[in-house]
Amino acid sequence: MWDWKKWLKAALIRAVKTFAQTAGASITVGAAISEVDWLRVVSVSGVAFVLSMLTSLAGLPEVERTDPPDGLPDE
Repeated sequence: MWDWKKWLKAALIRAVKTFAQTAGASITVGAAISEVDWLRVVSVSGVAFVLSMLTSLAGLPEVERTDPPDGLPDE
């Protein structure tokens, strides 16, 4: 069983970091701020955010899966 609050917090932190890293990588080095296609940066970063959340469904090392106490069904 997962502690969903811990999982959500950890997954969101990872996804926000992924968003920021993708946005940073999408901005061309040396380009003027007015030359950046911001819609494309946000779009690509948004997709990276969603993919990070979906990848987190497979498990996060910082959130351990705990077994339910005896007699309780596993969800």
